[in-house]
Amino acid sequence: MATMQISFFSECLKREVTFNALLPLDQPVSPRREDAANVPLKGLYLLHGYCGSHTDWISFSRIRELSDRHRIAVFMPAGENRFYLDDEESEMRFGEYVGRELVEFTRRTFPISQERSDTFIGGFSMGGYGAIRNGLHYADRFGGIIALSSALIPYTIANIQPGYHNGIAGYGYYRSVFGDLSSLLGSDKDPEELVRRLKQGNGNMPHIYMACGTEDFLLDVNQRFHQYLKDEGIEHTYKETAGAHTWDFWNDRIGEALKWALGDRSPK
Repeated sequence: MATMQISFFSECLKREVTFNALLPLDQPVSPRREDAANVPLKGLYLLHGYCGSHTDWISFSRIRELSDRHRIAVFMPAGENRFYLDDEESEMRFGEYVGRELVEFTRRTFPISQERSDTFIGGFSMGGYGAIRNGLHYADRFGGIIALSSALIPYTIANIQPGYHNGIAGYGYYRSVFGDLSSLLGSDKDPEELVRRLKQGNGNMPHIYMACGTEDFLLDVNQRFHQYLKDEGIEHTYKETAGAHTWDFWNDRIGEALKWALGDRSPK
C-alpha cells in the first residue's frame, strides 16, 4: 500500500493545495496480484467533515485497510469548512476543485480508471453534502455517491435572517459559503434541484448510497432527502441504523458502502 501526501497548484483555488492518497499498488507478488496489476484502479474521492482536514479519514478510520482489500485508490482533499462549494465572491471554486480538477489531476498522475463507472465521490457530514452536491453537479464524472450523516443544511438555512445562529455557525458564515440564502433552494447548491435538472436533461444519475444514525442530529434532513428521492423514483440505497454523529458510525458504514459501490447494490 502506497500512502502519499501530494501538493500541486490548483487553478480553481489559485494556490498550492495538499491532499492525501492511498494507492494499493506495492503488494507482495502473487498470481492474483500480478493479474490485478494490469487493471486500472477504481477511484474514490473521500471528503471530510466540518472543522476537519485531509488527514481525518486516514487518522480516524479504517480506510487504508479497505483501500487495500478492495483495491481502490482513495484521494482525500481538504474542504476548509467551505462545504465543497464554489465561492462567487472570492472566486475560490472548491466544488470545481473536487468535482473536476482533482479528478483530472489524479487521472493524469496515477494508474486509475478513466471510466465514470469506476469513479466515486463520498464523505461524511459536510463531506456527505459535498459528495451529494458535487456527485450530482458533476454527474458525468461520478458513477456513485457515498453520503454518510450528510449535512443537507440547505433545508434548514434557506431564508434565515441576520442574527441567526444554530450553535455551530451563524448567518454571516452561511451567507459567505452558500451565497444568497433567499435563493438557496432551487439553486445549484440545492441537491433536490440538481436531481430535477438531471432528470429534465436526461442526464446519467449517479448511484446513491446514504446512511445516517438514528441518534444523529442530522437525521431529519437525511430522511427528507431520502423521501424526496423515493418520491422522484430515483433508485438509491438508504440505511438508517443505531448510531450518532461519530467515527464509530462512519467506520461501521464505510466498509459496507464500499462493497455497495463495487457491485453489491442490494437495498438490504
